[in-house]
Amino acid sequence: MSADVPDEAPIVLFDGVCNLCNGFVQFLVPRDTDEQFYFASLQSDVATELLAEHDLPTDDLESIVLIEGDDCYVKSAAVLRIAQLLGGVYALLGPFRYLPRPIRDLAYDLVAANRYRLFGKKEQCMMPTGDVRSRFLE
Repeated sequence: MSADVPDEAPIVLFDGVCNLCNGFVQFLVPRDTDEQFYFASLQSDVATELLAEHDLPTDDLESIVLIEGDDCYVKSAAVLRIAQLLGGVYALLGPFRYLPRPIRDLAYDLVAANRYRLFGKKEQCMMPTGDVRSRFLE
C-alpha cells in the first residue's frame, strides 16, 4: 500500500467495474473537501491485502467497504459512516444507524444484487485523473 496514506485515513473499497459503485465514488470525491478519503477497487491487490488484514473475504465481497484504522465497515454501515465523516447535510443520514442492521443491509443487498442489471458494468476499472489520482491506491 502507498506510504503516502496517513495511518487513520479512511479508505473506501468499491467494485471498480460497477457503474453504481463508480458513481458513488464520483459523487464522494468532490464532496470530500478535506480530501480525507482514499480509494481502492475491490479488484486491486491493495484491497485484497486490506480485506485479509481485517478478516473479510477477499474473493466474493461485493460491497462498499470502509476501513478506518482498525475499524471496518461494510454495506450500509460503510455508507452511513462515510456520510458521517463527510458531515454537513450528509450527516442527516445518521439516524438510520439506529435501524437494525439486518433491515438496512436487506435494502443494501437488494440494490447490490441488481446493480449490474440496473446500472451496468464497465469492462475495466475507472482510471482517476488529475490531483485526485494520488488518493487512489493501486
